[in-house]
Amino acid sequence: MVNKRTIEHILIYGLLILIALLMLFPLLWLLSTSFKSAGEDIFSFPPQFIPKQFTLENFTLVWQNYPFGRYLLNSTITAVLTVVLNLLFCSLAAYPLARLDFKGKNFIFALVIATIMIPFQIVMIPLYIFAVQVGLRNNYLGIILPQIASAFGIFLLRQAFQGVPKELEEASRIDGCSELGIWWHIMLPAVRPATITLAIFVFIGSWSDFLWPLIILDRPEYYTLPLGVAGLASSLDLNWRFIAAGSIISIVPVLLLFLLLQKYIIPSAASSGVKG
Repeated sequence: MVNKRTIEHILIYGLLILIALLMLFPLLWLLSTSFKSAGEDIFSFPPQFIPKQFTLENFTLVWQNYPFGRYLLNSTITAVLTVVLNLLFCSLAAYPLARLDFKGKNFIFALVIATIMIPFQIVMIPLYIFAVQVGLRNNYLGIILPQIASAFGIFLLRQAFQGVPKELEEASRIDGCSELGIWWHIMLPAVRPATITLAIFVFIGSWSDFLWPLIILDRPEYYTLPLGVAGLASSLDLNWRFIAAGSIISIVPVLLLFLLLQKYIIPSAASSGVKG
């Protein structure tokens, strides 16, 4: 006889599966549409997820008729540079806030955290005026500028730095290592899971950013993938199969990055560098 606990588990897992299917439905529909031929109905109900005639023509035509190769290159350059600069500046800011003692440290950290509550739309206009005045419109640096550091990144790395055993830091100082040397050779390797986690978040945020590139760019040769897909949606000959194919092209690199780096997110016992 099935007991009460088993029934509860069945209901809970059934509810979770239903929620997962609802969350995955848009992605499955997008993937299905991108592989459907021109004669198939993409708005049928109930939706037909398996194409009657599987084709890669949508991807081929999008790649040939639109500069998606250029969009992909622009997104890759901006996302990679954003990740590198974000990790650099956030770690440099988080290290003294976590490991050094100086007057006003907690107040400065509180101010940094308070900036999380400021929406980007508030600083968007003055940031745009500044970018135009210094000649950062229509170039990669102009896209990257608002994302080179974040309060979330500083907070995440500060908490990770605080978990590093003091013995490593003290031994390095005894050996004559400078503060920058400790930060580079001791702290960063010790918090690798946190830095990789931050890198994934920053990469996804930069890769999918639409509002700021739309504002700062007006030359198509600098468009990123979100702007390219939006261009497909706003064209006169609206083709949902092309839009789906372009969206899949923009999603695949993020999924591949997550699959490649997900094993590094979970910290290992060796990350602390000190055994009990």
